[in-house]
Amino acid sequence: MIPIASPLIGEEEKQAVIAVLESGQLAQGPRVQEFEERFAALCGVRHAIATSSGTTALLTALLAHRIGIGDEVITTPFTFIASANSILFTGARPVFADIDESSYNIDPDLIEQKVTQYTKAILPVHLYGNPCDMGRIMEIADRHGLIVVEDACQAHGASIDGKRVGSFGTGCFSFYPSKNMTTGEGGMITTDDDEIAERARLIRNHGQSQLYRHESPGYNFRMTDLQAALGLAQLGKLGKWTRKRIENAAFLTERLNNVITPQVMQGYVHVYHQYTVRVKGDRDQALQELAEGGVGARVYYPLPVHEQPLYRQLGFKDSLPVSERMSQEVLSVPVHPALTQEELVKIVSEVSKL
Repeated sequence: MIPIASPLIGEEEKQAVIAVLESGQLAQGPRVQEFEERFAALCGVRHAIATSSGTTALLTALLAHRIGIGDEVITTPFTFIASANSILFTGARPVFADIDESSYNIDPDLIEQKVTQYTKAILPVHLYGNPCDMGRIMEIADRHGLIVVEDACQAHGASIDGKRVGSFGTGCFSFYPSKNMTTGEGGMITTDDDEIAERARLIRNHGQSQLYRHESPGYNFRMTDLQAALGLAQLGKLGKWTRKRIENAAFLTERLNNVITPQVMQGYVHVYHQYTVRVKGDRDQALQELAEGGVGARVYYPLPVHEQPLYRQLGFKDSLPVSERMSQEVLSVPVHPALTQEELVKIVSEVSKL
């Protein structure tokens, strides 16, 4: 079976972790600081704040912007549930705007319709590694005085006209094992705002400004030096892996004509965390046929957030037809950089049979 994801852990990563183990400095320390500095440079921002996961990065970023009870945050329903749950955790309410079917990202035309007197922020998700239309989103945010928190958890290194995602608003990234680079678990917040960066650092570390001096409520959302050492080794390879993902995606797109392949706007760099297509027939049957053919396809995501049992229990009754239809049509096939030429040919062969 060709796996949908394949974390690449080599000798450099192993030696980096061993060096930390031998140093005795296992918790947040110099490797975390170095990882933050290098990730900030990647995104073209002044600050990067490492956290324990992509979810805690999102929550910390929202709290740093003082989003809380009584506030509304406009976001997409077509995403992993952590995007919306991070809003719930603050006491605020997610407000869902439907997606554009060509990008699978939140539709800017629909965002403004959702703005009320309670709206505090927009949380776009760069789904599958494809950037949202940040130009239009930032225009809407500026017009209404809104905060923008980018969920870039699947979009390490993606960009629009050379500007990296995570640098338009406050960015949030994940380093879960299936992501384009990994620290096992871990996350990162990116910002050019000195005040937001300082608040985020306090929130992730018990509100502590210096040892045993606590300025505000906070959590233990820290990253360890073990994770950061792994991340530093991975970060050095991210560019090469991204180019390979893009090459693999191009190979698939050039050869698949019986499914709707990913669409990328001019000037956008899609980093293909997932290569997601839309099938024209029975999607579940297609999944079964691909599995029988040895291709590990998967659906991201089979149930939009507003239709999740939790959100129905919370009283969400939205009708978001594009998200609901896409959840029944999409499937993702392997695109990761560990794929061989033979495996790429096999993926094309099996998908072409659908």
